[in-house]
This record gives sequence, C-alpha cells and structure tokens, in this order.
Amino acid sequence: MAIKRVMVIGAGQMGSGIAQVCARGGYDVVLNDVKQEFAEKGLASITKNIARSVDKGKMTEEEKEGVLSRLTLSTNLEDAKNVDIVIEAAVENMTIKKDIFSKLDSIAPEHTILATNTSSLPITEIAAVTKRPEKVIGMHFMNPVPVMKLVEIIRGLATADEVYQAVEDMSKSLSKVPVEVNDFPGFVSNRVLMPMINEAIYTLYEGVASKEAIDEVMKLGMNHPMGPLTLADFIGLDTCLYIMETLHEGFGDDKYRPCPLLRKYVKAGWLGKKTGRGFYEYS
Repeated sequence: MAIKRVMVIGAGQMGSGIAQVCARGGYDVVLNDVKQEFAEKGLASITKNIARSVDKGKMTEEEKEGVLSRLTLSTNLEDAKNVDIVIEAAVENMTIKKDIFSKLDSIAPEHTILATNTSSLPITEIAAVTKRPEKVIGMHFMNPVPVMKLVEIIRGLATADEVYQAVEDMSKSLSKVPVEVNDFPGFVSNRVLMPMINEAIYTLYEGVASKEAIDEVMKLGMNHPMGPLTLADFIGLDTCLYIMETLHEGFGDDKYRPCPLLRKYVKAGWLGKKTGRGFYEYS
C-alpha cells in the first residue's frame, strides 16, 4: 500500500503544518480548504516557516524550493480522485467531519486511505458514514506539527492491519514517532491533558491561587515547559471546552465536567491567543 500523493483538508494551523511536513518528507501534497484565500493563507504560513528554517541553517534554499514545488492548492474535494491518502484537519465538529468523509468516500479511489486528525472524536463513528471503514483511521498530529514528534494513530473498530501499517510507515518517513492507540474518547493525549487543564481552571475558579501562581507551580514543580492555563490559551479555550464535552459525553463521568469558568470565557469570546485574550492578554 504505497503512499505517494497526499491531500490535506483544512489549511489552518494544523492542516498547513501537516502539509508542510508531508511536502518536506517528499510527498506530493494537495492542500485543500473551502476558500482560495484560506488555502493561500496556509501556504503563506508554510513559506514563512520554511524560510525561517533556511535562515537558521536547518534547510537549504534548494530544499525549500523543493518543498514548495510539491505543494498544490485546492478548493475542490474532487481533487481527492488522484491521491493515496487524505488527512482531514477541518474543524473539530462531528457533523462537519461526517459530511467530509461521506463525500470523500464517493470521490476518492478505492485504495485511498481516509485519515482524520481529530483530537478526540470517535474514529469508528466517522468511519461508519463510508463504505470503506477498514480504510478509515485516526492520525492525530501534535501542535505545532513541524516541531512535535508524536503522532497518535487510532484504529477504528474496522481499521485493517495493512492500513495501520501504511500510516505508521508514513509517519516514520515524516520523522515522527507513531504510537498506536485504541478508539476511546480523547485517545491518550487529550484524555490525560484536558482534565489536567480543566482542573487548573477549577483551581483558578475556586480562588486557590492566581493564574500566574498555578502556571508557576506546574512549570517549576512538575517541570512542564508551559503552565496549563497558558497552554489552554495556546490550544484555544473553545477547543478545550469541546474536548472536555466530548470526554464528558463519551464516558458519562462527572470528573470530565467542564469548569463553569471555561464555559464563561468561551461565551465571552475569550478564546485565548487567537482572539488576543483568554486567561492572559496578548497584544
């Protein structure tokens, strides 16, 4: 099951990062989004990132041009007709993902693997809207994609062994470290991380300590590179809330109940770094 040509759906922070590492890994990449301006913004982000790598001596100008030459922009899902794997990195919403996978199933060739970069949603449920559940798999990259080594590979109920192996081999070819995970809400990464962030928010909500103090305790006491409230701002508080709701619904356990302060901030539009304000303010 040879993978040579890749389509990435969603040209935002995650999608553009995935497209960048795939193009750098030697794959021909189609970067797709619903609007041309979104796709172009993703390409501009990739260009800026790899220009920085050239400046730091981590890549030659020739290698940079090679990466860019392997990238094509798209606004049409029909372009999935010519690819060996699709990696979906659209918004973390089950309805939207099901719609995309249903359309891809009727467009992509029979051999094409359909992967999702979801951070918490069930792979089996996404696969169920296709006629190829054995070729549907989770491929959860970490943010920022060009820097972080981990890829969680999540098998759905029907995912075939050869599909898993092809995705594992591809991940290694991108200089990533693949880890096999079964299909449970939040997988491993967010099942462990998000309740920690949620508990940090509860600690602030209950007045145990200031946001700065909570972050300092986790950085200096637990050797975390970034405090949980700062990390929540970088992830996006709306994303944190959505994942906590997915965990709460998926397990039916109140230990995953989102903190009311998190809901309040999201309703206020304080989503973190991307909106200029979350637990901290960003100029």
